[in-house]
Amino acid sequence: MSTSRRERLDRAAEGQVRLRMTVAYDGTGYLGWQLQPEGVTVQGRVEEALGRLFSPTPRLHSSSRTDTGVHALGMVVHFDVAREQWRMEPRKLVLAANAWLPEDIRVTQASRVRPDFHARFHAAGKQYRYTVWNHSAGNPLLRTQAWHVPRPLDVAAMRVAAAALVGRHDFKAFSATPGYERGSTVREVRRCDVLRSGSRITVVLEAEGFLYKMCRGIVGTLVQVGEGRFPPERLTGMLAGKDRRLAGMTAPALGLCLWRVMYGKKRAVTGPGPGLEGMPDDE
Repeated sequence: MSTSRRERLDRAAEGQVRLRMTVAYDGTGYLGWQLQPEGVTVQGRVEEALGRLFSPTPRLHSSSRTDTGVHALGMVVHFDVAREQWRMEPRKLVLAANAWLPEDIRVTQASRVRPDFHARFHAAGKQYRYTVWNHSAGNPLLRTQAWHVPRPLDVAAMRVAAAALVGRHDFKAFSATPGYERGSTVREVRRCDVLRSGSRITVVLEAEGFLYKMCRGIVGTLVQVGEGRFPPERLTGMLAGKDRRLAGMTAPALGLCLWRVMYGKKRAVTGPGPGLEGMPDDE
């Protein structure tokens, strides 16, 4: 980091405490994570709760931007508060925030971090999990947490197709247009596993980062492979074609969960580029 940048960070950190939280939520009743001009969002609810504890209300910076109806178990966020207002231990922040949150949103962890920590730009990877209920009858206990697919699925074929997605590829064919100018559509997928336990199928996706609706595009395509609509070997051609029309459907939002965000070797904070701040970078 350059001396001038370090000096700017030091000046910005004077009188401030930076805090990191992990947030879990059922996204069923929300228009996604990110604040919207109208409608209820998870970010809005968490900021309202923090506004009961600190003044002015802190602005949250998130590791991801989950879409409407998507859930999270491990959303990581950070925010700053004035040093003179920070009078509690991090574990007390968890209790205090949850006292003001609805039952479908919970802060599960909190800690004080370095002033240059950034929840989004320091993330080394993310893991999403998608749940499919593969049974002729739907599961009422999973009606907002899983995609009900009544037709039998060939999980072996799905696993062959999933293996073709592991590695560094251009995933344009599996993502939706986000509505803003984006740079590279190349991502490195480290894990794409299809796990089965009875009628429950879980697709585990882990990568350095994801394109907008990329997880749901992958899962929808894998399910259609399982239904016999695509042969597994066609996935290679879908990647090469770089055309969304070549791949399968987009899976519904309700089965998707941001499982965890990984942090390791610190990445340089370069920012999102002009006009991209606040835009969804994944689901």
